[in-house]
Amino acid sequence: MNQITFIRIFRIVWLAVKIFLQVTFFQRRNRGNWSPLVEKRWNDMITKQAKEYKNLALKLGGLMIKLGQFLSTRADIMPPTFLAELEGLTDRVPSVPRKSIVSVLEQEWNTPHTNYLDQLSDSAVASASIGEVYKAVLKNGMEVAVKVQRPGTDRILRADFKAIRIVIWMAEKFTPFAKQIDFKLLYVEMTETIGAELNFLKELQNGRAFADRFDSMEGVRIPLYFDEFTTRRVLVMEWIEGARITDLAFIEKNELDRHEISERLFILFLEQVLYGGQFHADPHGGNILLEPDGGIVLIDFGMIGTITQKDSQAVLRAAEGVIFKNYDQVLDSLEELRFLLPQADRKILGDAISRLVTAYESNELSQMDSFVVERLLNDMQEIVRTQPVQLPAEFAFFGRAASIFVGVLHVLDPNVDLLALARPRILEWASSQKEGKGLFGKEDVLRWVLNATGPLRVLPQKVINYLEEPERMRHYLENRDGREREHRRNLQSRMFAGIFTILSFSGMSISIWFWNEPYLWVSSVFFVGSLWVYRSIK
Repeated sequence: MNQITFIRIFRIVWLAVKIFLQVTFFQRRNRGNWSPLVEKRWNDMITKQAKEYKNLALKLGGLMIKLGQFLSTRADIMPPTFLAELEGLTDRVPSVPRKSIVSVLEQEWNTPHTNYLDQLSDSAVASASIGEVYKAVLKNGMEVAVKVQRPGTDRILRADFKAIRIVIWMAEKFTPFAKQIDFKLLYVEMTETIGAELNFLKELQNGRAFADRFDSMEGVRIPLYFDEFTTRRVLVMEWIEGARITDLAFIEKNELDRHEISERLFILFLEQVLYGGQFHADPHGGNILLEPDGGIVLIDFGMIGTITQKDSQAVLRAAEGVIFKNYDQVLDSLEELRFLLPQADRKILGDAISRLVTAYESNELSQMDSFVVERLLNDMQEIVRTQPVQLPAEFAFFGRAASIFVGVLHVLDPNVDLLALARPRILEWASSQKEGKGLFGKEDVLRWVLNATGPLRVLPQKVINYLEEPERMRHYLENRDGREREHRRNLQSRMFAGIFTILSFSGMSISIWFWNEPYLWVSSVFFVGSLWVYRSIK
């Protein structure tokens, strides 16, 4: 039943409608009365919604799982309890019968699969919502991995994208999320990034591009791909014996150095950012293998994102600002990357970044039972949600990839110091940029001098800011709460007017069908009135 297009669309849209209505009614009912008890009820409701989404995603598969994985990284728009519930959502689904996979193979190859393969495993070694992987042996005796698209995947994802378009329209009209994210650009990014997974020829091209790009990097390799056996729905690549990079038992058994592996892995990811171009958009533990000798193997290039050279340099300037504690440069870079809207309070954001970096460098963040750290992280999430901070659509999958990757690093080495690892690499990158230009430019010299002397220059101002912070925060909170209340009232009024418009229009249609004139007049008046109210509320 879940494979039927209409049913999939209905279940996805209905869940979204339920969530939107529950949030609206809860906020309306508790307006001006936000106590600890109300906060607990709110968290319970959000957790229940997240569980309902997770259960539906696991039943439907397809785009719902990937969308849930994406949402689990969006602390800027999703409540913490929702994020926590979706954090473990993985794209693992039961495999389809082997004969269905063989049927796809033979359709794509237009010949019996035994003409190409000596052996094909009895069951899938990996199964996800789009493809399944089987171990096989070619006629020349070489072991290969054969990735085959699940039957009906095209149709399922088309239905899911239709449902998401409807949900996005509703979110734009009836929720405050449109203030923080451009849904239209996000949808384009989703279709380009996730839609590319449907074409295995594209994955082969991506894999080849990564192999050429990192060919000289020691201890890192990409599988060989076979053009002659690869089609839009079948991908054949070299079989590599290895374990998930997060398999700590495998690391211990082979006496590998976890810290050295995490350093090498971090450099691999950083290289993708430093010099622009493509980056792996789904770097979870199952897509990064570890060989017995410690070699890192990157696989599955279906989800690939792109970061331009210009954006790459802005990211590095932001990192440079963090290293030298020049937070104005960090904010300038975030504005250049389109993360900050013009009305953002730079002072509050700069102070927030400063506190976070200080806490990280002093190892406070490793003491998860610390009250100070808990307050700090809560403050960060609150500022991200209340300030006009947005995640540009083209960075949606970059943010998700970075979040997943950092999680993998912390499994490998819980004490990994990302700033310490990044600092020499970023300085090396900056030096190479200067050498590429020839001599240091005046602007570069000035920026580096200002960065290097930054801590001394800003010390007096930091003392003043510290003394003024309580008053500044009070004014900010008062203004923010006033804007939020006004926006919430308008949003709720618009939503109720929209609901009455739909109901009254339905009443008009029924009265015309049965020609009930009194009912027609009443429903017409309600329709015109609610439509006028809906259009007049901004």
